[in-house]
Order: sequence, then C-alpha cells, then structure tokens
Amino acid sequence: MIVDFDRNLDRRNTDCVKWDGLRATFGTDDVLPLWVADMDFASPPEVVAALHARVEHSTFGYALASCRAREAIVGWLERKHRWKVDPDWIVFASGVVPSLAVSVLAYTRPGDEVVVQSPVYPPFFEVVKANGRRLVNSMLLNVGGRYEIDWTDLEAKLRGAGTDEGPRMMILCSPANPVGRVWSRSELERIAELCRLHHVVLVSDEIHADIIYPGHRHTPAGDVTLMAPSKTFNLQGLGTSYAVIPDARLRQAFRTVQSGLGMGQINALGIAAMEAAYTMCDDWHDQLIAYLCANRDYLADRIATSAPGISMVLPEGMYVCWLDCRALGLGPGQLTDFFTYRARVGVNDGRKFGPGGEGFVRLNIACTRSTLVDALNRIEEALTATGLAERQRNEV
Repeated sequence: MIVDFDRNLDRRNTDCVKWDGLRATFGTDDVLPLWVADMDFASPPEVVAALHARVEHSTFGYALASCRAREAIVGWLERKHRWKVDPDWIVFASGVVPSLAVSVLAYTRPGDEVVVQSPVYPPFFEVVKANGRRLVNSMLLNVGGRYEIDWTDLEAKLRGAGTDEGPRMMILCSPANPVGRVWSRSELERIAELCRLHHVVLVSDEIHADIIYPGHRHTPAGDVTLMAPSKTFNLQGLGTSYAVIPDARLRQAFRTVQSGLGMGQINALGIAAMEAAYTMCDDWHDQLIAYLCANRDYLADRIATSAPGISMVLPEGMYVCWLDCRALGLGPGQLTDFFTYRARVGVNDGRKFGPGGEGFVRLNIACTRSTLVDALNRIEEALTATGLAERQRNEV
C-alpha cells in the first residue's frame, strides 16, 4: 500500500507539544513548528489497528513484557541493522532519556566524570549534572560542513579513567543529534576500543537509528544501547523504549537502579504499538525513509539557492537538519528572534546543544512537503525583508 505522507494532519488541540506548546516555547502561536523531533505523519495503520484492538479489551492493568515483544525487537534489529540480539539482553524502559539517567546512576558515582560530544541533544548535559556528576565535553569538529570526532581530544578526555579523577562513562549519540552524522563502523570501533582501554562504560543513545539515508548504515555500538520505536513510528507519547545490554553485570546494575527508582513498569499500549510496528510495518518504514530523504534533498537545494547566509549540514540520518546561520552575522538571541518573529518558523536554538551550537538552528523535516515549502518561503521572505539577503549578496 502506498502511504500518503502528503496528507495534512491537523494536530492542534490534541495536547501535542509540537503544536499546542508554541506559546509556552516561543512566546507566540504565530509560528510554523519545525522544532521538536516528532513527525506530523499519522502512525502506520497497523499500529493504530493494534491499539484499537488493545483498547477494545477494555482493561489496562499492569503489563508484562511478553516473549512476543522481545521477539519483535530481535527480529527488527536483525532485519534492519543486521544485529543478532539475545532476547535476555533486552531491558524495557519508559523512554531513552530516563534510561540515560538510569545509566548515569548505575555506572558512575557522585562526582564522577561523564564524557559527551557537543553539539549534542540537551538532556545529555542535564542527566549528568542533575545527578551530581561532572560533565566532560569533547567537542565535535566541523570540517567543511561535516562533523568529525576530535580523536586527540577524545582520547585525552578518556585517559585517566579508572582513577578517582577519570571518567567512568561516555554517552554517545548515534546517529549524532543534531549534526546528522551516521558514524561509520571504523569510527565506532575506535570509540569502543578507547572506552575499553580506559575502562569507561559506553552508553549509546540510538533512538534515531532507524532513520538512515541511502549510502549509510547504522552500526550498534554501546556496552548499553538505548533504542525505541518512538522516532520511527511517531509513538513518543506512549512511553516505551528498551536497552540492549549484553553484559550480565551491567544489565543487573541497570535493573537495580530502575527498581530503586520505581521505574520497572511498562506501558501496555506502548508494547502493543511496538509489536505491531516491528512486525508489520517494514514497507511503511521504507516509504518513510524515501519521503524524508526527498524532503532533505529539497531543503538542501532551497537553502543553497535561495537562502543567502545560511548553509546546511547534510544529514546522513535523522529527520532534523542542522543549519549554519553564522554568516548572517546575528548576535546571541537575534538569530532565534529572526526565525520566530520575522520568518515565523519555530526552530531549535543551536546554543541549547552546547558548545559549537552558537549560530546554528535545528529544523525538523518530518512534515508534509507543503509545510516545508511554506517554511522555506517564510525564511526567504524574511531574509529579503530584513535586508539580510541583499547584504549577503553584496558580500559575495
């Protein structure tokens, strides 16, 4: 069945963060929201049918992670990522961010260092600092519009692990949100080897792993790998994720912290949705990737030809794009004001992604093509109206 991703779905008045949280986020409702990483597409009909069937049962007591759910995950990971997983390695959770916090508590002690690589998803900073650990940042390098790992700096930051002062854990973002890198197997093997050498637990956030564009392949990498069907099938509100932890000692430590925090329960509807998504929606997923890839390429072309002063870091995966706006010459706060109040397009301020995010914004392309066209028209008109476009042309 051909999926109609061009169908406009009105999400307003559904208690949806992306659309109903505009005033709280931007101070105005008059923006086109291309910010938070969920999709404006309906979830697959097979998932909706599975949810209807579960609701029709009319009881919603404590839920069990069945063998079916584990088998659904095992099958998906093998088909999509060529990764053979033992069902016993899987630990269910309510979300990837809560699982990051669980990992920090399970594998580090108060005052320990945790390594991250900015620009990166803001909760990476929050789960480290809020839990009394010390944040160590090894900033990614922007090399000609493509991000690379600063190997010299990363090894220096990891060195000394196993001592009282050294890091105990690294949080990897794979694919890298917001910069769009799908790390190669050789890069991931090198990270893993450095972590082993320095006795650092590698926790990998791979929630975007299913959104990979042609020419690239995702490779699972962590000692603890955190995944979910949410980004792929638009199920964020159902609070269902899982960790894949091959090492029994690390797995038990994770479960112990979950239990201590009262986080052991799973969402009955989320499990039903995940089973359907992972067993009946491969074709839907393939069509989604094709649509998102076309949106990515359309955005790249429009930015290159009609948005002087803005350049795009071409993402290798994910449906968020990292736009370099430094050439516009706008100061702190001015850039977000330009997008919010002049272009009337809601984007994420790059500064929230940590060092290296200054002068950038993150824009979500998981929307209909007509929405993306509208957003780009608004941006181009704002560049012209403010004189920024003319100034850029004169400087070339």
